[in-house]
Amino acid sequence: MKSFFKYLIASILGVFIAGFLLLFVAVGMVAAMLTFSEKPAVVHENALLVMKFDHIIEERTPGGMLSELMSGIYGINRMGLDDILEAIDRAANDERIKGIFLHPDYISAGWGTAEEIRNALQDFKESGKFVVAYGEALSQKAYYIASVADTLALNPAGMLEFRGLSTQVTFYKNALEKLGIDMQIVRHGKFKSAVEPYMLDRMSMENRQQTATYIGGIWQSITGAVSISRHLSVDMLNRLADETAMFRQPEQLRRAGLVDTLLYYDQMLSMLKRLTSIQENKDLRAIDIADYVATLPLTDGKRLAKDKIAVIYAEGDIDMGDTPQSLSSDELARAIRQARRDSSIRAIVLRINSPGGSAYGAEVIWREVQLAAAEKLLIASMGDMAASGGYYIAAAADTIMADHTTVTGSIGIFGMIPNLSGLLGSKLGITHDVVNTNQHSDIINIYRPMNDFEKLQLQQYVESGYEKFITRVADGRGITLQQADAVGQGRVWDAHSAMDNGLIDIYGGVNDAIKLAAEQSGLSQYSIVKLPKIDDPLESWLHNLNAAARIWILRRELGAQFPAYMQLKQVAGFRGAMALMPFDLNIE
Repeated sequence: MKSFFKYLIASILGVFIAGFLLLFVAVGMVAAMLTFSEKPAVVHENALLVMKFDHIIEERTPGGMLSELMSGIYGINRMGLDDILEAIDRAANDERIKGIFLHPDYISAGWGTAEEIRNALQDFKESGKFVVAYGEALSQKAYYIASVADTLALNPAGMLEFRGLSTQVTFYKNALEKLGIDMQIVRHGKFKSAVEPYMLDRMSMENRQQTATYIGGIWQSITGAVSISRHLSVDMLNRLADETAMFRQPEQLRRAGLVDTLLYYDQMLSMLKRLTSIQENKDLRAIDIADYVATLPLTDGKRLAKDKIAVIYAEGDIDMGDTPQSLSSDELARAIRQARRDSSIRAIVLRINSPGGSAYGAEVIWREVQLAAAEKLLIASMGDMAASGGYYIAAAADTIMADHTTVTGSIGIFGMIPNLSGLLGSKLGITHDVVNTNQHSDIINIYRPMNDFEKLQLQQYVESGYEKFITRVADGRGITLQQADAVGQGRVWDAHSAMDNGLIDIYGGVNDAIKLAAEQSGLSQYSIVKLPKIDDPLESWLHNLNAAARIWILRRELGAQFPAYMQLKQVAGFRGAMALMPFDLNIE
């Protein structure tokens, strides 16, 4: 009887929770539908394209009304870099658009993404149209993009962040020791720092050296671009960063040359009205970039050609679980195979934005890249990051392109096995016993430390994986194994260093890669095919509803500790050898 009531109460509670979630979802969907019942956006004559960057920017998103509906329910707005670049390109030739108004604050994207947007804005200016930027609290990444503007205005009470780059690593070794957990680690590559948070309490000398080098290289690219746009020397920009320009008064920032003028928002609006020939007593004819994307036709006319270029997106952690940030090696391999077999696809651009992940998954993808490159032109385009397994899958490409701010390399392998005997035995009093049919039936057991035989086997497994990795690099780049090993050892490189040591061939973004593919394939007209096909937004939403709700609750409860939780959860999902970048690499 007790069990009956227990299950009855549990069932009632489950029904109640499910009903609450469905009610929450229904309310969200109705609210979102009411939003979409409004008239669709219209581009008027003398219009202004507004870019606030208030979306999470990913490589691509499904797009369409249903996608916006799902975003409205989750409360998270997302936008594809592909849509942003397409919109800027179309706006340059759209007679209704007179110019672009940048009004950014914080940019939720990596430096490579920011660079490609900035370059697209630079190309837009060549059409003769203006770009004006306005800031109230410009983050460093927002300033980097806004610095390309013809006129950059700051609110008289505003602020501007310009301080140089910094990246931080969280270390768990001491916490794990207190819990009685011993992380047993085997790696190849003295620079392979993905495991350091679990074996050290601070950066190793090698990791500190490589980190200083690659963030220094990225900062050099940033200051070089800002220097040209703002007509300030790199030395002056570094001096301003050292002097904490972000705490200077707006007038001091103007005199230093970081901004052109100080304006209140109403004054900014008046300026924009003059630029778009709108009377002062009339409203601006402005359209947000997300709305502008929705108004664009599916084709611009020239893209109806039967010859195609496939852009295949490799974004996320390779085979690291069923999360929105994961990349399925099987799905990506299938997409590459599909493009290879399609006779209408003349060239392939493999767009990579990945820190790596499973070494086995990277090998699966590499094989399909190798087969495709043997039959068709294949160009790898690196975004924010294409490191470790992310570089592995690029190695067989005919040409490797990267942004100036791309992080790449990290050619190395590691294995990590937790030993929970201290936690379970000493802390919780839980013990384990085992019966084997063979001598090593319980090999790699997380309930006891590894013995010498197991350590040797794991080390040999990792060494074999590393040998295979540098062989892929050597064959793809036309260098010796010794040369591949010299630039390997798990070391992370900025794009400039990667160019110097032969890991990349040319600078450029995804659009540059497409243009190069067209030129080398002799295509004057072509259509673009984007792969893998994105799941229907509603199906994907329903499939991930439970996971999304769980993550939402955890994020609210854990707050600033949520990233650390996700990192430790990721470790629990490790399978086999890993070709992975340092965790949660965030350069700000």
